[in-house]
Amino acid sequence: MNIQLLNHVAVHVADVKTSISFYRDILGLPQLPRPAFDFPGAWFRIGTTQEIHLIGNRTEAVHSHSRGTHFALQVDNIKAVEAELKAKNATFTGPKQRPDGNWQIFIVDPDGHWIELCEIRNTI
Repeated sequence: MNIQLLNHVAVHVADVKTSISFYRDILGLPQLPRPAFDFPGAWFRIGTTQEIHLIGNRTEAVHSHSRGTHFALQVDNIKAVEAELKAKNATFTGPKQRPDGNWQIFIVDPDGHWIELCEIRNTI
């Protein structure tokens, strides 16, 4: 087996329209065309090849936290991200420096999924 990269992350959401606004307008991800599945959802591009797939009709509780289940999106300038989120009146924590010297901000989507925005300067 030769795993090449992470293609997409699927996130179960209660209200697709509300989540589209968050991922498009707050995080600034471009929305992609989506196949005509028999359930609601939306797809977004991350970088050049990766995606987030929203899957609608979530009815179960979300169990997510910064030190538990979350996903991270790498950014090139954490200070610029902080300024942009403030300009959008978004609620977030950080930026905070991790023990490895890299920086992170945490933001929570409308369903309670924690998302880390991280600037990676140092690799271990």
